[in-house]
Amino acid sequence: MENIYISILIKSLSAGIAALGFGILFNIPRKVIFTVLFLGFLAGLIKFTFLNLSFTIITSTFFASLFVGILSIPLARRVHKPIVVFSIPSIIPMIPGYYAYKTILAIRKFTFLTVSDSEHQTLLNSIFTNGFMTLFILFAITVGVSAPMLLLGKDMARKLND
Repeated sequence: MENIYISILIKSLSAGIAALGFGILFNIPRKVIFTVLFLGFLAGLIKFTFLNLSFTIITSTFFASLFVGILSIPLARRVHKPIVVFSIPSIIPMIPGYYAYKTILAIRKFTFLTVSDSEHQTLLNSIFTNGFMTLFILFAITVGVSAPMLLLGKDMARKLND
């Protein structure tokens, strides 16, 4: 059981470090770098904990993105920076690269290789399964991060810190 917790912590720390790297890449202010690291870590912790609790990757990603979206509003208000300074680097590690890669590989094999009819069916299945998984995860990220700002509005975001 301890191995699961350690695995979740390591993956979450990796997500935080990735968020830190993207924050540095996007040239965010130095005083918020460790905040982005911590926010990326917490987003990874939520995502991987939900995955461990048998939620789907789409649902897990949505809740982690929603958490980032909600927490980014008061953080941005506190340091007088745009919300994207906190939210974008923190959610980039959740981009579904694996599913996108598998989709592109299946498209390439389907298009350029001569295979049997049964392999065509398998490749089509892979294209649609991985492609839709990629789209749904990206949709979950988009809705999760943007919903708090859209629902709360700018006035409510200002009131959170006052």
